[in-house]
Amino acid sequence: MSRALIIGAGGVAGVVVHKCCQNSDVFTEICIASRTKSRCDALADQLRGKTKTVITTAQVDAMDFDALCALIRSYNPDLVMNIALPYQDLAIMDACLECGVNYMDTANYEPEDTDDPEWRAVYEKRCKEEGFSAYFDYSWQWAYMDKFKEKGLTALLGSGFDPGVTQVFCAYAKKHQFDTIDTIDILDCNGGDHGYPFATNFNPEINLREVSAPGSYWENGHWVEIPAMSIKREYNFKDVGQKDMYLLHHEEIESLAKNIPGVSRIRFFMTFGQSYLTHMKCLEDVGMLSTTPIMFEGKEIVPIQFLKALLPDPATLGPRTVGKTNIGCIFTGKKDGKDKTYYVYNVCDHQECYREVGSQAISYTTGVPAMIGASMLLTGKWNKPGVYTAEEFDPDPFMEELNKWGLPWQEDFNPVLVD
Repeated sequence: MSRALIIGAGGVAGVVVHKCCQNSDVFTEICIASRTKSRCDALADQLRGKTKTVITTAQVDAMDFDALCALIRSYNPDLVMNIALPYQDLAIMDACLECGVNYMDTANYEPEDTDDPEWRAVYEKRCKEEGFSAYFDYSWQWAYMDKFKEKGLTALLGSGFDPGVTQVFCAYAKKHQFDTIDTIDILDCNGGDHGYPFATNFNPEINLREVSAPGSYWENGHWVEIPAMSIKREYNFKDVGQKDMYLLHHEEIESLAKNIPGVSRIRFFMTFGQSYLTHMKCLEDVGMLSTTPIMFEGKEIVPIQFLKALLPDPATLGPRTVGKTNIGCIFTGKKDGKDKTYYVYNVCDHQECYREVGSQAISYTTGVPAMIGASMLLTGKWNKPGVYTAEEFDPDPFMEELNKWGLPWQEDFNPVLVD
């Protein structure tokens, strides 16, 4: 018997709720909560009568500490699943500590207001010391390690696909395929087509910030930062085809550099079409990607939030998106004294996802691992007090669950390497 509080009601949360209800032996009760209760109710209505899981809903502003604590205390969950925005990570972690409940999320913390002086001072210090300038990093959440240990609670960070599954893939490779890992290339290919001139497959605020930021990678013990989208490679992805991909900064590089001993280089690549890049560059040039508030007709607005309101809601892309994703990790290293290469990946079909849970594959590939990570905590398969990322736990039960719940993985023992 377990009870989970799911905070969020967007596209990914929709997948999480569906998959939790499929896995009703673990998720016997769930409560869906967000600022807009009607969205929670709509999700619940889709599933009532089709699952053994008992579903309730609630209205809550995750940034309202007292209100969130009141909800947690009244519902008394075994786990709080943060499927909301990364801006809210610390507020929800604070509430979990206050109420004595385990925590998980799908993406690491970044501030909503990047001009906040207190955050800015810490950020600029980190840029100098660490050598990368992304607005998101793990330091804010890793700082909670002792607090969670003292309370005997577990916080699982970034249990989506990337981050999340990609880190489990790394732990699996380290445990079963290599004695030492030299390089890791994480490849994220979305070969889907939604038919719009321009749209983002997940929250536009997060997606556009990530893509327009300088890229960076880990090499020989330090960060190397490069101008945004300045390193391009082509790769032929199974079931998708030849695609252009670009090196980005991505959060799992930071934790993998810490947790995979001896690795000399870690890079992250994501595919983009030229139309997407052209639209994004134009929007950036005219200031629409800015997070700095401006005055417009007597009201203060944030340009990127206004842009979000204009763009298609990622949760609505499911019925019109066709094609497949291919996401995985390519490794080089040594096994039994011999050089070895290994590629582990998943291929996911957008329309199959829509038929199953009403979403496109980007939401699906994030939502399924969120459910699996939560089940690891709820069943005690992953259980140690503190704050951790996915590669710090035993990968085997998670890898088994990927095959069971819709994200089967494939292996290639002679992959084409990225130069």
